Amino acid sequence: MNVRAAAAKVITQVVAKGVSLDNALPREDAVDEKPVEGKASGKRVAGKKDQVAGKKDQVAVRDLPLLSELCYGTLRWYPRLALIVDHLLDKPFKTKDTDLQALLACAVYQLSATRIPPHAAINETVAACKTLGKPWAKGLINAILRRYQREQETFDQLFAETEVYQSAHPGWLIAELRESWPDQLDTIIEANNGRGPMTLRVNRQHGTRDAYLDQLRAANIAAQPTALSADGVQLAAPVAVTSLPGFAEGGLSVQDEAAQLCAPLLDPRPGHRVLDACSAPGGKACHLLEYQSEIGELIALDSDAQRLLKVEENLTRLGLNANIQCADAASLDDWWDGKPFDRILLDAPCSATGVIRRHPDIKLLRKPADIAKLAAVQAELLSQLWKTLAPGGKLLYATCSVLKAENENVVSAFIESRDDVRALPFELSVEQHAGLPAGVGRQLLPTLNGHDGFYYALLEKLA
Repeated sequence: MNVRAAAAKVITQVVAKGVSLDNALPREDAVDEKPVEGKASGKRVAGKKDQVAGKKDQVAVRDLPLLSELCYGTLRWYPRLALIVDHLLDKPFKTKDTDLQALLACAVYQLSATRIPPHAAINETVAACKTLGKPWAKGLINAILRRYQREQETFDQLFAETEVYQSAHPGWLIAELRESWPDQLDTIIEANNGRGPMTLRVNRQHGTRDAYLDQLRAANIAAQPTALSADGVQLAAPVAVTSLPGFAEGGLSVQDEAAQLCAPLLDPRPGHRVLDACSAPGGKACHLLEYQSEIGELIALDSDAQRLLKVEENLTRLGLNANIQCADAASLDDWWDGKPFDRILLDAPCSATGVIRRHPDIKLLRKPADIAKLAAVQAELLSQLWKTLAPGGKLLYATCSVLKAENENVVSAFIESRDDVRALPFELSVEQHAGLPAGVGRQLLPTLNGHDGFYYALLEKLA
């Protein structure tokens, strides 16, 4: 399938139908189009795989990296690209032709932000019209892209005063970020429009971080230790996990440095009963078990049965054990046995505005009304799970959001409503007081070539 046409379909799923990029991108259904050679002539002979590859919506395995780059890049800059496309069009496309809007945005991304030769980007985009079943649009698309080539340098000046264009963020999100972090707005936007590094978490049950760095050097993989996490390793460039020494044997996992701070902050002790609420895909549950190998019991709880399969997969690869349960954490009658927990990790559902660089579709999928709804869910989870915490126990409230409405406001309101809770001070690093004060917690903001955005507040239940 024409990769630009495939990208247009994926982008349309996100923009017009609200499907997440992770779900819209083809992965497992990709087809390997290796040729089958004839025995005598050496000519290419259609084999079973080739016949399957003829299916309209399938993409060859070899084209998946390009498809991913086109989709992630276009969505990362979509608020800006949409303004350009709208300006280039004499009149908007009809609703049934939204895929052509996405196709144009993808083409403008290629011409403005990649090293793809312009002639290749334009020719393949024009050819994609036929794949999309709209050959009538070939001339129009070609003319629009040729015009963009001629006028490309004028757009920065044309939209010099347009904040959506300059930031490549929707207006409502810019306003939310400015309200929460006015002095850091520019650095947040810059980080959001960048690419997050590939960071690993070394399984301390298999060896030390220094020893693993030696293994990476022997494999000619450049890496350095992370500043905040004692188990973290940041790669100089992303690589396939299958090329990482020890991955299949459970020696490491892929996890951002900010998320790796959960285990040391919660600090489970031998024999403790631990709850990881909202656990999927299980990275933090696994780290808790690696961090403290003598935990009495860890319950990995999540309401999404499909995503719990990933928790089980991660536990199996790492050789760890947990009690996996599928239920809504706020509905205690559905899962809690009445035995209190010594430690609770509440990694609450949130807007994910701290990880936009890894999930650029968030710019389009999140809506202004979502923030208040999410804050209500977070408050309910905090209130309900507090009932399951033993006196003297600790609950770590965490989100990958950078908005105060979901973080310090939720925690502050909870503390003010009770007399059996105490906020505990904590350090995010021995070497540096990382993050910014945010109520009783601390906020890590996304940083270029560093960690994602994450919020932490540590609460103790008084007797």
